[in-house]
Amino acid sequence: MNLNVSKYQYETKKPSIVFYISATLVALFVLWGALGPASLDAFSGEALGFTLDNFGWFYMLSTAFFIAFVLFLAISPFGRLRLGKPDERPEYSFYTWIGMLFSAGIGVGFVFWGVAEPALYYLDPHPDFANADMASQADAGLRYAVFHWALHPWAIFSLVALTLGYVQFRKDQPALISSAFQPLLGDRTQGAFGKGIDTLAVLATSTGVATTFGLSAMQITGGLSYLTDGAIPNTGFTNFVIIFIVTILFIFSAATGVNKGIRILSIINLTIAAILLIFVIAMGPTLFIAESVVTTIGGYLANVTQMSLDLDPFGEGEWLGTYTIFFWAWHISWAPFMGIFIARISRGRTIREFVAGVLIVPSLLGAIWFTAFGGTALDMIIGGNDQLGDLVLDNVEVALFATLGELPLGMIMSALAVLLILIFFITSADSASYVLGAMTSNGSLEPRLSVKVIWGFLIAGTASVLLISGGLEGLQTASIVAALPFAIIMVVMIFSLLIMMGRDIKVEQKRRSKRQTKRVKEEVYGDMHDNMKDRVYEDLKEDMYEDIKEEVYDDIKEEVYEDIKEEVYEEFKERVYEDLREDLGDQLNGELETPESEPKKPDVDPEDKK
Repeated sequence: MNLNVSKYQYETKKPSIVFYISATLVALFVLWGALGPASLDAFSGEALGFTLDNFGWFYMLSTAFFIAFVLFLAISPFGRLRLGKPDERPEYSFYTWIGMLFSAGIGVGFVFWGVAEPALYYLDPHPDFANADMASQADAGLRYAVFHWALHPWAIFSLVALTLGYVQFRKDQPALISSAFQPLLGDRTQGAFGKGIDTLAVLATSTGVATTFGLSAMQITGGLSYLTDGAIPNTGFTNFVIIFIVTILFIFSAATGVNKGIRILSIINLTIAAILLIFVIAMGPTLFIAESVVTTIGGYLANVTQMSLDLDPFGEGEWLGTYTIFFWAWHISWAPFMGIFIARISRGRTIREFVAGVLIVPSLLGAIWFTAFGGTALDMIIGGNDQLGDLVLDNVEVALFATLGELPLGMIMSALAVLLILIFFITSADSASYVLGAMTSNGSLEPRLSVKVIWGFLIAGTASVLLISGGLEGLQTASIVAALPFAIIMVVMIFSLLIMMGRDIKVEQKRRSKRQTKRVKEEVYGDMHDNMKDRVYEDLKEDMYEDIKEEVYDDIKEEVYEDIKEEVYEEFKERVYEDLREDLGDQLNGELETPESEPKKPDVDPEDKK
């Protein structure tokens, strides 16, 4: 798992009070286990008995309720809400997101229990199938293996991922479990109540991760011992050495910032897992595997309700405590760790899409994986390979390698399986130290290196003392006891999440109602609007014509007057000219007609008279 921390960073990187409290408690636990393993084992046994006797029903009922709740969210109006702002869209494409969910689905649990669980449930059947025939016991073994790794764990992860994604991406709050309780606690989430909630979440997560560390170390040791034919002993000391080496490797990774290398290792891991799965299907009993996949999924879906609520009240309940309740507790303790990753890659998706993807994709992968590996082992055991059955009962960590060893190229595939587990161990440790660092640094997406290193050593120490004090049973006991407080927190978290979503769905409905009203207006009144616009245009045009008619008339009148005036002037001038010409002609004619009988006497100069 690799988290992109380039966005959504919070201001402080300093460790919070949660770090000092939780780290101190874990350190004291490690010290207790190192100095008094027998005392720790005795106390753990008493705590386990008390938890199973008094709260086994709570684990079973709450886990079933988690499935019902997330399915309710998907089919209800809440399913339209997004893990982000209302108009936000997914950061990753659909197929990239599905690929990331596949990578989250395949982990140490798949590799460790893929062969072991179906075989164990056949050899040590559920009380309901203790007296059943061999075929029924084999079917039940596959069905319960899928039951433990399909819908239930992913409903647990979905609930926490939904909560963290909702408060972080929609409410702009730190990715802390306490942030989800804001509707119930108000500002007290910043005080002692909130710190207490976060501390319980950190303790549960550290225990779940330590359990995974222990299982990984056990299986790596078993694989190396199998490959070397006992040259590397399958002992607790070897487990301790493996844990120490892996711790140094992932701390080196965190200290040098080789995140690119971790991403490459993750890709290599997926490739090896795919190769192993295809190899087992191709080289194993292919037809039997195909038939078992269909039959197991059908039987699981038909009986999942009864299996989810079966507490064996008339029996001792030992089988449920060893297997079902352990797995529910382990998954719950892993929920904050997985929730942060799933929420991060699911930003922008609707809750309906989120639930469908997170529940269906990994569940289908789990059904195929456990049926392929477990079905192959069951086919061998039923076919008479008693040695494999004895190995599963005595050394469960060797079950995978013993099964691969019966197939062609078994040693090569076993070596690949050891490499797969080792890489899973390193990448999980790197991511776990980061997640715990973020949870104890007020949700900062860039916790201090020193905080991550401290958590790395504390988790390694926890896994070591659990293995020393009780082996596999010690790991199971720690998960069951430590996860109980966080299981209660998850139940309360549901009501807080409903309050937040209820408020937001009302806002969404108002926004949607406004959009619908606008769309209806546009559809219903669209043509009417256009017709009325044309009518108003004509009426306004007529009114404007009446208003400006006089003004335009006066302007035109002046222009016409000037034109007419010029024209009349020219015409009048022509007439005057004609009249004057006629008058002058008459005058000239009159002068020409004067009588000549009276000639004019010449003028006499006065000087002449003298």
